Amino acid sequence: MNRRQLIRTALATGLLATTRTRAAGAAPTKFRDDPFTLGIASGEPTADRVVLWTRLAPEPLAPLGGLTAPFIPVDWVLAEDERLQKVVRSGTAYATPDWAYSIHVEIIRLDPGRTYWYRFTAGGVQSPIGRTRTAPAAGAALDRLRFAVASCQQYEHGYYGAYRHMLDDDLDFIVHVGDYIYEESWGVAPFVRQHPQREVYTLDDYRAQYALYKQDPDLRAAHAAYPWFVTWDDHEVENDHAGDHSINGDDPAWFHERRAAAYRAYYEHQPLPRRAMPFGAGLRLHTGVRFGDLANLILLDTRQYRSVWRCPPPPERYKVLADCRTRGSDGETMLGERQERWFDTQLATNRTRWSFVAQGVVMSHIDEQPGPGRRYWPDAWNGYPAARQRLLDTFTRRETTNPVILSGDIHSFLVGGINATSDDLSTRMLASEFVTTSISSQGMPEERIEGFRRENPNLLFGTSASRGYLRLALTPKRLETDLVAMERTDTRDTARKTLATFVVEDGVAGPVRA
Repeated sequence: MNRRQLIRTALATGLLATTRTRAAGAAPTKFRDDPFTLGIASGEPTADRVVLWTRLAPEPLAPLGGLTAPFIPVDWVLAEDERLQKVVRSGTAYATPDWAYSIHVEIIRLDPGRTYWYRFTAGGVQSPIGRTRTAPAAGAALDRLRFAVASCQQYEHGYYGAYRHMLDDDLDFIVHVGDYIYEESWGVAPFVRQHPQREVYTLDDYRAQYALYKQDPDLRAAHAAYPWFVTWDDHEVENDHAGDHSINGDDPAWFHERRAAAYRAYYEHQPLPRRAMPFGAGLRLHTGVRFGDLANLILLDTRQYRSVWRCPPPPERYKVLADCRTRGSDGETMLGERQERWFDTQLATNRTRWSFVAQGVVMSHIDEQPGPGRRYWPDAWNGYPAARQRLLDTFTRRETTNPVILSGDIHSFLVGGINATSDDLSTRMLASEFVTTSISSQGMPEERIEGFRRENPNLLFGTSASRGYLRLALTPKRLETDLVAMERTDTRDTARKTLATFVVEDGVAGPVRA
């Protein structure tokens, strides 16, 4: 690389600016208080790389964590042993106020299928030691995969005991399918904990909200114990928004700036790679990774690119509506054209035995009208039937083996099958769907879920009474999914139980209760 190329690369990555700042000289930061109050994390592991994350915040709820320095060096180390004696990589990153003193270290050229341990050091203070793991090499024979699926953790509604129990589950990774934070206070009082303000709007607001949520010690422990894959739903920005359209009818330019603030704060607080760095109100979140010859995991973004609802118009948005003339029109999209093309490519090039699609909202066909006629909740895939059918047709066209949909959003466990034509149950069974309940967010009335089951024979199980998570154990021959429920959420120390276990056999579409 010649000097001109070196300077161009440095400018593109921000290294040149960092070097100049450091050369200008600044008093080294020394911390009297712990700067790692928001924890540490790893994420998006592939066969040869992983992302390490932290954010310095000695005063976590203060603007910029109470820091003012132009930059703070953060040393990091990655090792093959938990005592950090067998170091394989180390370096220094620089936390700056532009990104709220967050650090994203993307380490490459690692060995596949290996467990590593890591630690950060800043201002003379060491972080806890975290554990992460790379994915097995593509095509490598793999006989086991275990992971959990989480969603919807409204801070006010309870503690995150589910994450404490995940520490005992010997997982390979955790998948979070949305509503990591909530932008507003809602629900039935009295609350277990409190948001400091009714709703958040600005970049400082969203940063403080993430800092608040990451005060939960069980959430921090789960991040330190396992690598995470994350995607979002709506509350990371605003309830039920569609793309750049506010559900409250806010001015588009104003809402665009709000979404940009929300996206920036999301990146600052998640173990995301540099590919996901936001530019304005855009953040490339969808991704895919393969685990040997066993599984392909695809994460979809079902919020950023979706078209605005054709019906119902505000202020009737919270009604479950009967079919309307514009529902299912050709122009509707949930994923956007580019993400749909990318999804097609992911399936076209996949040779694994199982295909998991993790995303924010329920995909199964659910008619909410008892008896004759049909009524649908429009914010999920039911509101975008043409877009859903395009996705299902992609499974068929690419002859995808063992497709499994992983969803969240509705604060309920739901298990069912998805037909090749989703609203025609006479067509062949194509895929399984497992919907996780919430970590803490209050559930909908149980009688509503019972109504879903009575009216829709494609749904095998449903309950909104429990908080918890999905635990999946995969082998080449079968998938076992446990619906793990917490006894309570008003205390950290809570028991758990398995409500039900469902099995999907290799080559046989649709789940069966064990």
